[in-house]
Amino acid sequence: MAYLGRGLDKISNVEVLDNITFDGSSSYTLQKNSVNFIPSSANTLLLSIDGVVQAGNFSCSSSTIDFGTAVAGTSTCDFVLHYGVGLITAPSDGSVTEAKIGTGAVTSSKLASGAVPNQSAFKNIVINGSMDIAQRSTSVTGITNGSSGYHTVDRFQFAESGSPSAVFTQSQSTDVPTGQGFAKSLKMDCTTAQGSLGAGDLIRIRTTFEGQNLQYLKKGTSSAESLTMSFWVKSSKTGTYICQLLDKDNSRSISKSYTISSADTWEKKTITYAGDTTGAFTNDNGSSLQVIWWLGAGSGSSSGTLQTSWGATTTTDTAVGQVNFADSTSNDWYITGVQLEAGSVASDFEFLPVDVNLQRCQRYYYRINPNSTSGSIGSAAYYISTAVFTMLEFPTSMRTSPSLELATGTNYYNINRNGDNDQFNDFSLNTSNIDSAHLYTDSNVSSTAGFAGRTRFNSASGYVAFSAEL
Repeated sequence: MAYLGRGLDKISNVEVLDNITFDGSSSYTLQKNSVNFIPSSANTLLLSIDGVVQAGNFSCSSSTIDFGTAVAGTSTCDFVLHYGVGLITAPSDGSVTEAKIGTGAVTSSKLASGAVPNQSAFKNIVINGSMDIAQRSTSVTGITNGSSGYHTVDRFQFAESGSPSAVFTQSQSTDVPTGQGFAKSLKMDCTTAQGSLGAGDLIRIRTTFEGQNLQYLKKGTSSAESLTMSFWVKSSKTGTYICQLLDKDNSRSISKSYTISSADTWEKKTITYAGDTTGAFTNDNGSSLQVIWWLGAGSGSSSGTLQTSWGATTTTDTAVGQVNFADSTSNDWYITGVQLEAGSVASDFEFLPVDVNLQRCQRYYYRINPNSTSGSIGSAAYYISTAVFTMLEFPTSMRTSPSLELATGTNYYNINRNGDNDQFNDFSLNTSNIDSAHLYTDSNVSSTAGFAGRTRFNSASGYVAFSAEL
């Protein structure tokens, strides 16, 4: 038998239609059991005319088949088949298995715009949202008024204002939501309670971002992006909590509430903030945006109406409804999996390799801790006989020229040189830039100018750190 078009496919689920009676016309009505039949498409039809199988040389519209040219009335229709029934209909939910999709078959160009939201690299504006990096310490006790600053987990700052008497312990915890991929969380534990907060008392955890990293949000334009915050939280203190976005460049803010419903239970929270068409972020390395998790707010910050739309910051409207986390020593609060991203949909948490996460944190804070009492600090030389200079290069460029932080104590440090050593108590910062620093000491050291060596820790209590925090 001769074939016109493609060969006869060997497919199950075939329907046999009524043969067509030709009369010299170019178009005819398809029927099955004398009832008009609408095929899925022309590509699902196969028919034979005078022993020649036809395929691809006709079109269909509703139940009409059109051959484009007249078919002689003397021609005979051998058969009309409609195939692929059940294979070409929409599959039921969850029925398409991974095995049925070929490797590389799904590419980004084949996906509809927005089908997979927020998939760009570093979509998470928050640095160290997994709470994995804690260069300073894994636990700090006695945190109270006057103790605002970074204590444990990098990039998350404790901030307390007014004159609260509550005292806290902050730690990097291994208590995490089960099965979510997280290994660490930030924990706040109230160790001295304050049943009633003063009007000006504020207790918060916050993280801050550079303006130059936020330009793609198009803030201050008619195209301003929405922002979606997602995080896992757990507390023994249930009730309403406030999460605030603060635009520091333009003194604007927006606050949204979330509820901890079940005590001592990990819960995932998702909050979407509308884009702000007023006030652009400054395109520099300064502090432009803060995310603030409130833990306690006196009446000075909670006596108005919660400001749930962007606007000029009104202090009394920033934390309305916030529970007093400091009212009992039984209270603790955990957070992890913090993600802030452009758009109105929360995507899966963006896990980064630990080395990438650490390097991002070291842009703001770089700490050298002794891995033993002989851990190295840097290469050194006697500039003069009574002054030693130590040269350091940072592992990544810092946000700005950093300040020096270090522990001081009797003979905390040492310089090995010329088969001997000098022990000393501290360093001073000579010069620094975003890539390197020169330290010096001019007490308890004495040798020959030009002699080289290395400075090292002489005590496990020593450390040297550089801070370029926002």
